[in-house]
Amino acid sequence: MELAERHARRPATSVPDWMLGYYKRRAISFANGDTDLDTHVCWVQSRNFTIDLRLPLAEDQVPARALADYSAAELQVLANHEGWEALSHWDGERLAWRGDTSLQLHNRWPEPALLSRIGNCMIEFAPSGAYVEDWRLQPSAPGPLIGLRLIEEREVDSGRLRHRGGGLIVCGGYAALVLGRPEPIEEDGRMLRERVAEAAGDAQRLAALFAFETSLAHGSVVDGFQVALSTRPGRVGQPLLSLEGFEPAGEGQVRQRFEAGGVACQRLFAIDTLEPVFDFPQATGFGADAASWFQREAPTLTRYTRPLY
Repeated sequence: MELAERHARRPATSVPDWMLGYYKRRAISFANGDTDLDTHVCWVQSRNFTIDLRLPLAEDQVPARALADYSAAELQVLANHEGWEALSHWDGERLAWRGDTSLQLHNRWPEPALLSRIGNCMIEFAPSGAYVEDWRLQPSAPGPLIGLRLIEEREVDSGRLRHRGGGLIVCGGYAALVLGRPEPIEEDGRMLRERVAEAAGDAQRLAALFAFETSLAHGSVVDGFQVALSTRPGRVGQPLLSLEGFEPAGEGQVRQRFEAGGVACQRLFAIDTLEPVFDFPQATGFGADAASWFQREAPTLTRYTRPLY
């Protein structure tokens, strides 16, 4: 928070303000008539990049333990988790992504998003007509909007690279973190689940494939953020990251110094935005004619209304 207040900055380009914050998917409906209401899907948006997390229900996830101790079926559950960070580009109608840092080895969602928002509901249409998604802005009091894209994370003394690529977004009462693999996985056309199946029983190969994290946390910049959902089961319930040790590191960059398991480490970020206070309103407002209509018809229009998140 001190960093955002002392070095506040906002980029010249940005997605619209109504797109910023933490959205949870309420539903996806496909062209075949099927709808999914249950998958945990989280969309966290900074001004020029997105963090995305997709997980099965808690009862279908696997417990935290060493990779070598998972069964082949449990490894497949982990291999089908989705988490990524990518630059986002808005053309006034569509949002497209590029330059992603992803757990998956192929792009599962290649289409841009046709987006529109009313109230706290943001609707996304696939241009192909394959699906439509209903996203809900999660409620938050006004708070910081901080977007930092991770360049790298290293151990200070040894210089060992721990993570490359990713990002951190803080939006009011929520935060999301992506830590990319230190080294890219050589592409050979196979999907992550296929590579994981082949590596079962090989702890070293599994560690390289799963050297990645996307986590979503609740909390505040005052009290810290606790992980609620993560591609790494052992992270749930833990602090997302230390909020100490952030400092400017040259034009457009921020450094964080911290300890991990007694080892001094350093993260280097590129700044997307540092805004100490941002509103995350649930409403988008009525025009004059629409407000008159709504007031006139309120006895029936509001008979059963309630907020949905």
